[in-house]
Amino acid sequence: MRLFIALLGSALLFGCQIQHEKPTSAQIEVIGMKAKQEADAHAERKLMAWAQQDMPVAQRELGILYQSRPSQRDEALKLFGLAARGGDGEAAFQLGEMLRVGVLGVPSAPAAAAPWYQQAAQGRHARAALALGLLYKNGNGVTRDDAQAAHWLSVASELGNAHAMFLLSNIYNQGLGVQQDRAQARALLEEAAEHEYPPALQELAMTVELGDAHSPKDILRASHLMKEASEHRRNNWNRF
Repeated sequence: MRLFIALLGSALLFGCQIQHEKPTSAQIEVIGMKAKQEADAHAERKLMAWAQQDMPVAQRELGILYQSRPSQRDEALKLFGLAARGGDGEAAFQLGEMLRVGVLGVPSAPAAAAPWYQQAAQGRHARAALALGLLYKNGNGVTRDDAQAAHWLSVASELGNAHAMFLLSNIYNQGLGVQQDRAQARALLEEAAEHEYPPALQELAMTVELGDAHSPKDILRASHLMKEASEHRRNNWNRF
């Protein structure tokens, strides 16, 4: 009986150690938030220990922490690379952002950013798909390609990104990389406005003020839309 109890105790202890050593992604993210928002040194040490165990989420969260410190941004870049190679989509997006913009000692390299954006976008990361669409739309680091721009902006739009909806609306309106479709353009503009995206609200306001093939002139609605656009712009400005 004593042997059984001893073995059971050992098994439970081993199980607790495994659980301690292998936290869930959500647990790691909570610790990452604590380390960043509260400057909690103990939480940071936990992230470091987990990152050294090749846990992509921990590497990403530690990278996000270091990203906020100018002297450690090169370390953030390396950590995002490790996490992205481990399959973490958010890390791939963050790596793409750092490469596109550039960090201390590392010049801006949008061409190097594109594959990481694509990796994240293929994993249904909306902001990565938007960023990749913009690279193709503007020919920034990649050959300009209207069809590729439309494709990735469509992915971002389907994932609920209002900025992508607005850009895609203009693409359908002009027929850039897609067959021109003014009805689809209007639907996307309305959807972006429903997501309270200020440029979409403003453009829709100007459209309904004059009236078009999709809706009659509506000065009252135009006024409400313009007011809403102004309020959201002001709120976004105050937030930052």
